[in-house]
Amino acid sequence: MDTKKPNPLGTLAVLLVLVGAWQTVHWLNGAALISPSATVQGLWQMMGTASFWDDAAETGLALLYALVLAVAGGIALGLGLGANRLAGNVAEPILVNLYSLPKVTLYPLVLLIFGLGLAAKVAFGVMHGLIPILIFTMNGIRQIKPVYFRAAHAMHLSRSQIALRVVLPAVLPEVLSGVRLGFSLTLLGVLIGEMFASQKGLGHQLSNAMNLGNIDTIMAVALFLMLFALAGNALLSALSRRYRALGT
Repeated sequence: MDTKKPNPLGTLAVLLVLVGAWQTVHWLNGAALISPSATVQGLWQMMGTASFWDDAAETGLALLYALVLAVAGGIALGLGLGANRLAGNVAEPILVNLYSLPKVTLYPLVLLIFGLGLAAKVAFGVMHGLIPILIFTMNGIRQIKPVYFRAAHAMHLSRSQIALRVVLPAVLPEVLSGVRLGFSLTLLGVLIGEMFASQKGLGHQLSNAMNLGNIDTIMAVALFLMLFALAGNALLSALSRRYRALGT
């Protein structure tokens, strides 16, 4: 397994290129995009207000609930479909096509069922994050070599022992990869849900800023969300690398 750590110099180079491109666009059209330094300053000022952290806490709570449901549901359904090859082969193209549908078409239905509030935002998040986790888990189960199960039966392992000693170690890398993708997509779903179905949260704050044409607020909130998403993905990536290193 590949346990190579990311190259810090490569990551720094990518960040410098992105910041340089951002600054260049600002120089070309300062009315449409504020500079990186002004964005950082604006975010710092926003982080000094209680209202910003109230909205951040609201988004964080919705993300937590949605991520727990997406991970639990995705793993449970993925294990079930992966264990039944026929069901998995039938379900996979349906799930892929279902996920490719524009979810904005389902927003009126979700709002009708859950109303405006936390439940609707959680539902939006689960809609975005569950299927990728499910597919990764299902594929992880289907990729387990049959010889592992034959060896487990030869050693007279019970079903619980097979699940813990064979299935779990084999499928966990795929599950962690699915969770990494699901985390970002669940966050996206929660934010979109807040823009449509909430009067609180960072998504609602973004929606208000867009309606008012407040570029400073848009960029500051977007920077905060980007840093949060990068931190979350870095943590999950480190966890995945650590597990792979222990498995080698």
